[in-house]
Amino acid sequence: MSAITEIPVHLPKLLALFKTVVPKLSNNKYKGQYGRIGVIGGSLEYTGAPYFAAISSLRVGADLAHVFCHSNASAIIKSYSPDLIVHPVLDCADAVEKITPWLERLHVIVIGPGLGREPGILKTASNILKLCLEVKKPVVIDADGLFLLNDNYDLICGQRNVILTPNVMEFRRLFGEEINAARQKMSLLGDGVVILEKGANDKIYIPQANEVHTMPLGGSGRRCGGQGDLLSGSLATFFYWSLQSNEPNPALIAACASSYFVKKLNLAAFEKLGRSLLASDMVKEIPAIFQAEFEKSDSQ
Repeated sequence: MSAITEIPVHLPKLLALFKTVVPKLSNNKYKGQYGRIGVIGGSLEYTGAPYFAAISSLRVGADLAHVFCHSNASAIIKSYSPDLIVHPVLDCADAVEKITPWLERLHVIVIGPGLGREPGILKTASNILKLCLEVKKPVVIDADGLFLLNDNYDLICGQRNVILTPNVMEFRRLFGEEINAARQKMSLLGDGVVILEKGANDKIYIPQANEVHTMPLGGSGRRCGGQGDLLSGSLATFFYWSLQSNEPNPALIAACASSYFVKKLNLAAFEKLGRSLLASDMVKEIPAIFQAEFEKSDSQ
């Protein structure tokens, strides 16, 4: 097995490229053309995670965000924001049949935020993932969505337009702690799966190319809950835009951009609030950070 190639991400080049990926606002567009995102997740214990994923997808520029959650979580998630479309279907016996008609309308599906580990819900999520892959729907798999892959790894092998977003511990559970064994397992994924490992330096793995792209340090020492959900939601919108741009390596572009973006949100909120910052404070920073990093020209 050849040695893995470590590639430090060149931020100026990345930012210049991503500015070309962000769609220009136009009066000629209709609602939905800038992105329709679906989030599969949300249980009675975890209502914040799907909210943060969905609201961040909207805040960065998607037009519509749907949350498909457990019926006990629906009213709570709706109360967080009237901007989200919430479907209380995950615990229904016919959940997959109820969700299926919506899939063709959505551009990217995020599977996992607040999903929980109830066996019946995990089975439903697994069936939804299978359906997404069958119809070639781009997916982002996070949190408990990654947990269901521990026993169903072959689901994503050979698939396309799949991004995994594990933290360090989730990465080890999925691929093991020994680097060569992890590389060998990742090689089974094929050339359509990208892995964004979250950490002090986020790492983006391109298994088939045997590459790992290392992001620079960023953010702050404050690691409150919900930041991974902000990443998965913003990543979904960035992924759709990157796919629409016809640039090569759209998953890599989206993963790098979302990694950089969320760390900038964290830093901006930390500079105002210090250790008191919460994920909801980071949501408030999205408009200013997005405009400063992705919309202003270098001369401004």
